[in-house]
Amino acid sequence: MSFFEKKISGATVYSGKILKLELDEVRLPDGTASQRECVRHRGGAAVFAVINGKVLLVKQFRYVYGKEIYEIPAGKLESGEDAKITAARELSEETGYEGELCHMLDIYPTPGYTDEIIHIYEAKNCVLKTSHLDEGEFLNCELIELGKVVKMIENGEICDAKTVCAVYAYISRQA
Repeated sequence: MSFFEKKISGATVYSGKILKLELDEVRLPDGTASQRECVRHRGGAAVFAVINGKVLLVKQFRYVYGKEIYEIPAGKLESGEDAKITAARELSEETGYEGELCHMLDIYPTPGYTDEIIHIYEAKNCVLKTSHLDEGEFLNCELIELGKVVKMIENGEICDAKTVCAVYAYISRQA
């Protein structure tokens, strides 16, 4: 049996700088109709880097959670931009580091309602240059021992999906 849902109709409810919200009517596999709220997003790129045994993280305030959280450096794709270019730009802007980027994995952070894909790269042979944050961007960079980062994930101090996925993907490749 195919579980494919066919779009019958749709309307854009909201269109902003970061995302677009669409309300679609779909035909389900059993022939009935239903609605889907779809957040359309260009996607993003993130960078996982281990420098001298320490994971490069940024800590920044995230308004929707109402607190500062730890994350790997990341940012949204510009229209038509290659994810590797985005990753290099964000690593440099947010941390001042530059390195050789190798694709690690892609993740669907919340497939129940958005088409966002985050492309995660590993940065190797990092060299510190100068950071240059975007206007209105405020964050701190920290290098934290890999073992401590794992403990921070386990105790709920790090909950960011892209960061958790990158850490465990890295660890699984080291085994």
